[in-house]
Amino acid sequence: MRTTAAVREFTDDALPDAELHAILDDARFAPSGGNRQGWHVIVVRDAATRRRLRELYQISWREYVAHVAEGKVPFAPGPDRRWTEPAVDLEAARATERPNPFADHLDEVPVMLVVAVDLTALAVLDNGLDRQSIVGGGSIYPFCHNLLLAARSRGYGGVLTTAICREEDAVRDLLGIPDPFAVAGLVALGRPVRQVTRLRRDPVDAFTTVDRFDGAPFTLSD
Repeated sequence: MRTTAAVREFTDDALPDAELHAILDDARFAPSGGNRQGWHVIVVRDAATRRRLRELYQISWREYVAHVAEGKVPFAPGPDRRWTEPAVDLEAARATERPNPFADHLDEVPVMLVVAVDLTALAVLDNGLDRQSIVGGGSIYPFCHNLLLAARSRGYGGVLTTAICREEDAVRDLLGIPDPFAVAGLVALGRPVRQVTRLRRDPVDAFTTVDRFDGAPFTLSD
């Protein structure tokens, strides 16, 4: 967990099918609501399909970068805890080239996985609350992270990107994803150009408090 970084640069080394199968075999032990295991993974190998997914990803990438350039968190809910409208001109963003090695060469990654999820398998217990829903993700994203952990344990690396979800209709048409499945993300895997061994994260007492949100930081006694 301490060394599973987001890897976007890969060597030309192949990731053998036996290794990929082992990664998936480990990842399937992720928790999900009611143990319904609503995930479905598509291993994308066809070159034309990969290129089209790269093109769709680039559209979302341009929108993402346009937000960041304006100092905005991309598509984040507002003060009312809901997303109501774009914070940038999306049409202009899509038309603006945003060179990026990962986005521009996404179709060349050693392994490309598109993760779909059966919406009817999700126990979305925050449905109906007056805010952005988040609970359903608890039944799919632990599985996605398990893919990355399992890859790291075997000397590989990868990254989960949800940018592709912005173009869900096109992705579903391209890959033949039926109702009631939604696109949860794309996972790229391979042998890292550089294996990160140290990550920067906030310390425990920066995000953990006692009894209340505004309580004292949780720290170890001297």
